[in-house]
Amino acid sequence: MPVISAPQAFNEDDLYVDLEGVFEHPLFLKCEGFNFAGSIKLKAATEMVEAAERDGLLTPGSVLVESSSGNLGVALSMIAANKGYRFLCVTDTRCNLATRKMMEALGGEVHVITEPHPVSGFLGARIDHVRALCASDDRYVWLNQYTNRSNALAHYRRTAPAVARQFPDLDVLFVGAGTTGTLMGCARYFRERHRPVRIVAVDTVGSVTFGGAPGRRMIPGLGTSRRPPLLEESRVDDVVRVPEADTIRACHRLARRGFLFGGSTGTVVSGAMEWLARREGRELTAVAIAPDLGERYLDTVYQSTWVEDLYGEDVLESRALAVASRAA
Repeated sequence: MPVISAPQAFNEDDLYVDLEGVFEHPLFLKCEGFNFAGSIKLKAATEMVEAAERDGLLTPGSVLVESSSGNLGVALSMIAANKGYRFLCVTDTRCNLATRKMMEALGGEVHVITEPHPVSGFLGARIDHVRALCASDDRYVWLNQYTNRSNALAHYRRTAPAVARQFPDLDVLFVGAGTTGTLMGCARYFRERHRPVRIVAVDTVGSVTFGGAPGRRMIPGLGTSRRPPLLEESRVDDVVRVPEADTIRACHRLARRGFLFGGSTGTVVSGAMEWLARREGRELTAVAIAPDLGERYLDTVYQSTWVEDLYGEDVLESRALAVASRAA
C-alpha cells in the first residue's frame, strides 16, 4: 500500500473509464482528478515548484503568487502548505466558490478580480494584478503557468508516457486547451517518438486560443482571452470548439451514469464525441484526458437555476448531446 508524507506524492495515473456505453462511441477517459488536489494541475504545480526551488527562485520567506481560474490554485495551495510557503492566488468571479474555500482552507490567500481588462478580459486583469504585486514586494515569486516550460514538461514526462503504456496502439488523443501545458507536453511526447497519434485540441467557444472570436465564458478551466505563449499550433492536428451548453449536457449525461466530472472534462468529452461522430464506421483507439472531478461544480454546472439562468430553460431537456445532431 502507498505510504506518503507529502500530499503531492500521491497521484492515480492509470485509471480510465470506458465511455462507449454512455455515448455510443468508443472512448477511454483518463481520469486525472484522483489526488489530493483533485485535478491534473497537481502535475504542473509540482514540476514548477520543484524547478523554482532547484533554480534558487524559491527560498524560505518567499510568497508564491499565481493567476488561476481555480484548479492550479488549489494544487499550489496544497504544495505551499506542505512546504511552508505562503501562497496568494489571483482569480476572478468565475472561480467556483468551493474552489476558493478550498484554497483558503489550505492556508492560501485569494484575490478575486471583478472587472475584466477591456481587451484581454479577466485573464489580462489577473495578470496585471500579479505583476503589480510582484513589483510591490520582492518576496513574491510568480511561477507564471502561462509561459513556464515546466508546465508542459510535467505532461511530457508523466501524462503522455502513462497513456502510451496503457494504449500502445493509440490512434487519437483528445486534450483540453487552457494554458496548453497538457496539450503541448503530450503532443511533443508523441511527435518525438514518431508515433502516428492524432492530437486533437478541445477548446471552448468564446476562447481566442486558436483564433476564435472572443465571447462570454462562464465555466472556468479551458479557453483563454489571449493566445497562450506555450502554444505551438504545428503540433496539433485538429481543433474542436465546444459551446458551454454542450459542456453542461455532457457533464449531466455522465452524472446520470454515476460519473461526476468537472466542467473541463465535460468540454473534452463533448468535443471528442463530436470528432468521433464525424468518423462513424472507423475503428479507432481513442483516449481523452479528464482534467477534473465534479464536486467543485455543484453550485454551477450541476445547479439547475445557475444553468437555466445562463443557458436557457431547455438546455438540459435533450437526452442526447447536441453535438450528435450537429455531426449527423
